[in-house]
Amino acid sequence: MQFATESEVAAASQHVRSLASTLNQVLFGQEELVDLVITGLLARGHILLEGLPGLGKTELVKGLSKALSLDAKRIQFTPDLLPGDITGNPVLQEKDGHREFVFQPGPLFTNILLADEINRASPKTQSAMLEAMQERCVTVIGKTHELPAPFFVLATQNPIELEGTYPLPEAQLDRFLFKLEVSRNNVATLEKIVTHRELGTEPDITPMMNASQLDETHTLVRRIYLPDVVANYIARLVDATHPGQSSASAGIQYGSSPRAALSLASAAKARALINERTHASFEDVKFCAPAVLRHRIILDYNARVEGKTTNDTILNLLDEVPFQAQETPKTMVSQ
Repeated sequence: MQFATESEVAAASQHVRSLASTLNQVLFGQEELVDLVITGLLARGHILLEGLPGLGKTELVKGLSKALSLDAKRIQFTPDLLPGDITGNPVLQEKDGHREFVFQPGPLFTNILLADEINRASPKTQSAMLEAMQERCVTVIGKTHELPAPFFVLATQNPIELEGTYPLPEAQLDRFLFKLEVSRNNVATLEKIVTHRELGTEPDITPMMNASQLDETHTLVRRIYLPDVVANYIARLVDATHPGQSSASAGIQYGSSPRAALSLASAAKARALINERTHASFEDVKFCAPAVLRHRIILDYNARVEGKTTNDTILNLLDEVPFQAQETPKTMVSQ
């Protein structure tokens, strides 16, 4: 594979910066969040946005679809939502003198799917997303249907403590590249929102990229060079999330899967392109690690009782695991 050149990365990075500037006009005061959303998009991953109602999660996703000129659909997840309401259902129709079942695609067949308040649906309905998020296809009555390309799921979620929510299955959580936490706004940002927004109105969005440009950027991200030392750092960092593998792993019941390592590598490459570099760095990995790992680490009961959080654990892991692997001292062999 031919690695990306400086001129290719510079041209792509200019488009990406324009996209970020547009999204920053949709969601005020959340520059780092917008940066991470775009990073996940370039890494071809699905993103889970968690935060209290009214913080702009849905507006961000809607603005992203408009800025990319992609087809977007929205599913409002509710407790009575059925799997067929998402994937589609076979419908009995008459054709050539006989009746047969014809598959009618559901809202899942789109480029960007806004899964709004995804944790308000039952686990059975949430599990209907598993095949689509991993294989980007849907199987109904034994027949597989390919989803449009590109296909992204951007889901919003209210904190589990709120009434009427269900925790997402671990298998589904692992299919999200990032889990991003949307924080509340400060006073200055609130003043800007009040000044420049009207209740019930949406900002005007100018398309910054199209599907073809996005596909070219995805290809370029895959061609970003990942040095062996950075790949080794990713492997050691993910391995350190497992119990007994590091001091910081105390209190972890289950660590991250190999999918986390692959996700971290892809995100680091995307981050490098955004910063107009042809290779991924240790800093890229460190920047993306919390978003990649926070939903892939499960703390045990004692750690939760003590008030430990996955964010604190990840920060401890990043402090403990060095960029460069420590060489094992050679033992003396008696002659």
